Amino acid sequence: MARPDLLGIVVRDMPTSLRFYRFLGLDIPSDADQQPHVAIILPGGFRLAWDTVELMKSVYPRWSEPTGHRMALAFLCDSPADVDSLYYRAVAAGYDSMRVPWNAFWGQRYAVLLDPDGNLVDLFAPLADAGDAGVGENI
Repeated sequence: MARPDLLGIVVRDMPTSLRFYRFLGLDIPSDADQQPHVAIILPGGFRLAWDTVELMKSVYPRWSEPTGHRMALAFLCDSPADVDSLYYRAVAAGYDSMRVPWNAFWGQRYAVLLDPDGNLVDLFAPLADAGDAGVGENI
């Protein structure tokens, strides 16, 4: 039986992309910036990888860069306040926002950033009281 083991992200600029993911707390070796392929093992054993556009084109000659929403990663934060803190620190550091923090109707504090390649990166935490989901902006 097959099971998910790795999520790969295609990047235009490896150092810029890795800097963003390090900012979010991932432990990525600093010497990885100049590599065409980088993979790390996350807690629990799942792997996250980055490949340059050039590598993709060399491995898959008919590959062409997609446009629009390609994938989303979601980062679980320790609390709703941590969602807001990380989001606003990321924006202050120059990273792009897709959506400011809000209390989603499904019972989570949510915010969405864009990584340097335009991929959606969600920040979320369960609301302390599911009844709080109606407070603030909802989608």
